Amino acid sequence: MYLVTGGAGFIGSNIVWGIERLDLGPVAIADRLRDADKWRNVAARTLADVIDPDALQAHLARHPESISAVIHMGAISATTETDVDLIVETNFRLSRDLWHWCARHGKPFIYASSAATYGDGANGFDDDGSMAALSALRPLNAYGWSKILFDRWVAASIVAGHAAPPQWVGLRFFNVYGPNEYHKGRMQSVVAQIAPLALGGGACRLFKSHRPDVEDGGQLRDFVSVDDCVDVVSWLLQNNKVSGIFNMGSGKARSFADLARAVYGACGTPFKVEYVPTPEDIRDKYQYFTEARMERLRAAGYKGQFTSLEDGVGRYVRDYLASGEPYR
Repeated sequence: MYLVTGGAGFIGSNIVWGIERLDLGPVAIADRLRDADKWRNVAARTLADVIDPDALQAHLARHPESISAVIHMGAISATTETDVDLIVETNFRLSRDLWHWCARHGKPFIYASSAATYGDGANGFDDDGSMAALSALRPLNAYGWSKILFDRWVAASIVAGHAAPPQWVGLRFFNVYGPNEYHKGRMQSVVAQIAPLALGGGACRLFKSHRPDVEDGGQLRDFVSVDDCVDVVSWLLQNNKVSGIFNMGSGKARSFADLARAVYGACGTPFKVEYVPTPEDIRDKYQYFTEARMERLRAAGYKGQFTSLEDGVGRYVRDYLASGEPYR
């Protein structure tokens, strides 16, 4: 049985879908569903169990033999969260506890790192897992710091020769978009936020540039389809000799204006945009360029193709956002 923490969340629920699609085995999720519509992300899935995160350690203690791998997507992922103690408890200590459990019981461990570890990108976007490379990264927010904190802990543990899971992988997710992200509110992808406006023939809003060398809407991101993320995780589960920290992006930076045009194109409506100031609470931490280097994943043997922005956005809009059934 595969255990997916954050399994009712955006990326987690899509990984559950991918495991079910490939018939890799039964899946249990650990997540808080609360009183909103997050449960809809897994409403179509056949689940072996739904575990309250507060009961996760007890569940692991009772069922060490039944779990074949842990896919750890559970985290506080809002880059605007200010409770750093809560972030550390959730994003670092829980990850460390799960690592120890997987090492002790010989279970593969795949966890979510983040492109937020790269900060403003001054040191590039190379997924070098060495202690020297990890020590050079300077995240811009507490979320990114919590992710690099665990990456550094992993690297130090490996260098020291401490017990490790038989397979361990940290995936640095870039700007992921796709179905089942609707519970994220302000943290939804720009695709999900723009699509209702485009479908209604209205104008979308993009951030103005606050740099003289970048035009409004010209800020660049590595946008990656969640389907590509699912394909990589599925490949890793079937290739358990592969370990390391790997970027999870498309390898191609595109502008927010390009993204918005792709949404309007998929909706079949004329492109309309209004540029607004970047909110002051994120302005000094705002990234103007991200682009994943994908050579290490390729060198590890991954041969899958990454979806183009236009194809990925087109499928997402037509098959989900404009279909009347947005959930997978």
